[in-house]
Amino acid sequence: MSAKYMLTVEDVSKTYDGFKAITDLTFYLFEGELRTVIGPNGAGKSTFFDLITGRAKPDKGKIEFGFDTDLTELNEYEINRLGIGRKFQTPSVFTEHTVFNNLVLSLKGSRGVFASLFNRLSSTDRDRIDELLKLIRLDGKRGWKAGQLAHGEKQWLEIGMLLAQDPKILLVDEPAAGMTDEETHRTGELLISLAGKHSIVVIEHDMTFVKQIARDGQVTVLHQGRVLCEGKFDAVQANPKVREVYLGRGKTHK
Repeated sequence: MSAKYMLTVEDVSKTYDGFKAITDLTFYLFEGELRTVIGPNGAGKSTFFDLITGRAKPDKGKIEFGFDTDLTELNEYEINRLGIGRKFQTPSVFTEHTVFNNLVLSLKGSRGVFASLFNRLSSTDRDRIDELLKLIRLDGKRGWKAGQLAHGEKQWLEIGMLLAQDPKILLVDEPAAGMTDEETHRTGELLISLAGKHSIVVIEHDMTFVKQIARDGQVTVLHQGRVLCEGKFDAVQANPKVREVYLGRGKTHK
């Protein structure tokens, strides 16, 4: 197979005060893949992201980036510098800075707030920001303070801020939460457009959104810290075990 794994998670377990958050979890992400992860409350989705990004350390198991970089030996900062970026559910932007300057502050190789804002941008950096503004559809609001943006627009800005760091893997936590239907659909279009250029894992509970972004890709279902099943969206949705533990419980939860 010519494709290669960007992320390898094998036999990983994590326990907190006797609670088994993750148990013998195995997960592989291909280069350029857009993977969606779903599961009921307590399934281990957030812990899964915590383990990848170094916020938590596994009790056992292997987590590798690329062919041979052991992420369990690195801290959060080192993992981020490797090119693994995480977007949390609640957008985190610099509300008193403009949309443009939020992206300036996030550029790869940024040397801090003062240096980023007061040093002259290179033409390459300026072109990159212009490209990102068009991609996240905020080029018409580059001069707005981030705090003035609608909720969905703040989510797009934060995705743009992650992209400014040129990540190889994007971990995106419930990007559609709190969005209007139109914002949700546009967010799906944005993530789909990034697949291939980046490897992406999206945690989500909105099944309409999951169906949109999964398309022909894989959906992974977590339950009680394990992979319950993986497959195409329609197959996962029709799986009796999935319907029992997740889809069949009415309104879904994280």
